[in-house]
Amino acid sequence: MSGIGVEAGAQAARSRALAVLRVRSRALAVAVLPAGAAVILLTGASTGHLVGPGWDAARWAVGVPAVLVLLAAAGVGLVVARARPAISPTVPVPEESAPDLYRMVRDLADRLAVPAPSAIALTPDCDSWLEDRAHSAHGPPPRPAPGRPAGPRTPVPPVLVIGSPFLWWMRVGELRAVLAPVIAGTGPSAHPDIAAARRFVRGLDAAVAVASAPGRRPPVRGLCAAVGWVARLLLRGCREHATQMERGVAAAAAERAQAVDYGLRIVAQEQVGLAYAGWDRLLTRVALPAWRMGRWPSRLDAGVVAALTELSRRDRLAEGFTSRLGERPACDLLEEPGAVDEAASLLAARLFHGGPATPCADWAPVDWQAYPEEVVDRTWRVDAARLHRALDALGVRPSRHPGTPDPGGPTLARVLDHLTTGGTPPAEPAHPHEPLRQAPARPAPRAADGGGYSSQGSPTSDDVTRSGGVGGRGMDADGEAEAEPGTDRSVALAARLTAELAREEAQALRAGKGAAGALQSPDSVAWAPGDPGLPPFPLQPHRTGRELLADHVTAMVCCAAVDTAGAVPALDWLDGPSLLLDGERAADLAPKVLTLIEDGDPGPLRDWLTAFGIRPEKPVRLV
Repeated sequence: MSGIGVEAGAQAARSRALAVLRVRSRALAVAVLPAGAAVILLTGASTGHLVGPGWDAARWAVGVPAVLVLLAAAGVGLVVARARPAISPTVPVPEESAPDLYRMVRDLADRLAVPAPSAIALTPDCDSWLEDRAHSAHGPPPRPAPGRPAGPRTPVPPVLVIGSPFLWWMRVGELRAVLAPVIAGTGPSAHPDIAAARRFVRGLDAAVAVASAPGRRPPVRGLCAAVGWVARLLLRGCREHATQMERGVAAAAAERAQAVDYGLRIVAQEQVGLAYAGWDRLLTRVALPAWRMGRWPSRLDAGVVAALTELSRRDRLAEGFTSRLGERPACDLLEEPGAVDEAASLLAARLFHGGPATPCADWAPVDWQAYPEEVVDRTWRVDAARLHRALDALGVRPSRHPGTPDPGGPTLARVLDHLTTGGTPPAEPAHPHEPLRQAPARPAPRAADGGGYSSQGSPTSDDVTRSGGVGGRGMDADGEAEAEPGTDRSVALAARLTAELAREEAQALRAGKGAAGALQSPDSVAWAPGDPGLPPFPLQPHRTGRELLADHVTAMVCCAAVDTAGAVPALDWLDGPSLLLDGERAADLAPKVLTLIEDGDPGPLRDWLTAFGIRPEKPVRLV
C-alpha cells in the first residue's frame, strides 16, 4: 500500500511538472511564431513564389516585428537564466565540521532509497526544508574531461536546511524521525521533469524580483517593467500546476517516510511544538532586550535547552520531558557546537532585529553569565534615564522629600510625587510652544495561530486584548476607541515617553539604512543571492503609552532596589529580565505599578518599597 501511495504521488507530481513545461513550450512557440512566418515569406521569395509588391510589403510587415519579438524573447530568457532566486539566509555546515550528522543523513537517504542532500545548513528557526540552490550560481556547467563524452545534465541534489533549535533540544533519534519526511523529498527532486519545472518557476520568480528592484534609470526601468510583465504572465499560467506539483512531491515524500521510525516520529512531533514555544519565548523575552542594547546573546540554542528545561519544571503538562536529557542530544553530531551556535545566534539577530552581519563596537556578543549585568541592569538604567528626561521636558520639579541627599538627583520619589493624584502640580513645560502629541500607534499584526507569539513574533488576538486592543486602545460596545486608563499626568508622561522613543527608533532606523546602503548598490540587491541589509521580522507588537510608562516606572523601581537595597538583576529563562530581592524573584511588582499609573495611588507601591527596605528618596545611578 505504501509503494502504491508513493508512486501515485510521484506520478501526480510528474504530470504537473509536464504541465509547467508545456507553459514554457507555449511561450517559446509564441515567441518564434512571427519568425517562422517571416522565414516562410523569405523562402517563397527566394524560390520565385510569393513575389510582387504585396508580398514584399508583407515580408517587411512580418519580418520587423519578428526580429523585435525574438530580441525581446532573448532578453527575457537571459534575465530568467541569469537572475538568482532568493536564498534563505542560513549557516553552512561543512562536512568536516559535522561528519556524524552527514553520516546520519546519508544513512537515512539510503534507507529511503533517495539521493542524499548535497549539503547541510542551519536556520535560526523551528523548521526544516530542502532548498535547491543549483540555479543560484552563474556560469555554464563544468566541461567534461578531454576524451570523455559530455553526459546528460543531472540535477544537483538540494541542500538540507535544519532548524538550529532542533539540534540542541532534540535527541539524535528524534531528529532522525523529524528529518525523514524532509529527506524523502530528494527523490522527486532528482526527476528531470520536476527539476526542469522547478528551475523554470524559480527563474521566473527571480526575474520578477530583478524587474522590481528600485534605483533603475528611466530607460532601463521601462525594459525591466516589460520583462516583469512577461514573467508575471508566465507565473500566472503555471501557478496552479506548480502548486499541485509540490503537493504531489510532499505526498510522495510523506508516504515514503512512513516506514522509518514511525512510532518515534509521534514523540518527535511533540518535541517540535515544545521547541517552537521555547524558541519563541526566548527570542521575545530574552534576546530582544539584549538586541535593543546593542548586544546579541551568543548561545541562543543553548538557551533554548535551559528555557525548555525550566518550562518542564514549572508546567505539569511537560512532566517527563526532562528525563530525555540523559539521552544523546543531536548537537553532539557537530564537532564544534559552540561555534555553530554563535553563528546561528548572530544570524538570528540579523533576521529578527536587523543587526549588523559582523560584531563591532556597538554590536558585541554577550554570554549568559554576563547577561544580567550587561543587559538587564543597563536596560533598566537606560529606561530610567529616559523617564527623567521626559519629566524634565514636562517641567516637573525635583523631589523635595525630607532627607534627600541630592534634591536635584534622579530619585524614585520624584516619579512617585508626580504620578500621585493630588500632589503638587507640575511647572510649565520647558518648551511651552512644543506640542505634546502622542505618536500614532502602529497597528499590531495578526497571527494565524492560537496563543502567545508566532514564529515571526506576531501577536495573537489574546495578546492584543491584553494590551488594550489593536493599536493600544480598547474598544467599547459601539466599536469606538476608548481612552487609555490613567490620570492626566500619567497620560501626558506616557505621551512624552512615546514621542521620545519614536525619535530614538527613527534615528536608529536611518542609521541602519545608511549602513546597509553603503554595503550594496541597486544592482547587487537584484542579482546577489544574499542581502546584507535584511529587513527584520517584528518580534512583538507596538507597546501602548500605558505599557511604556509602566515599563519605565518599573525600571526606575528596579534601579532604586539595586542601588539602595542590595537587589540583584537576574535572568529568567521564560520571562526575561527579573529582579532578585533576598534571593527571591520579585513577581508582585507589576500590579502595584499599574495602580500608581492608572489610579494615581502610590500606597501599594510605597508599602512594597518599605517592606524590602528600598529608599525612594535616594538618587540612583543612570547611564
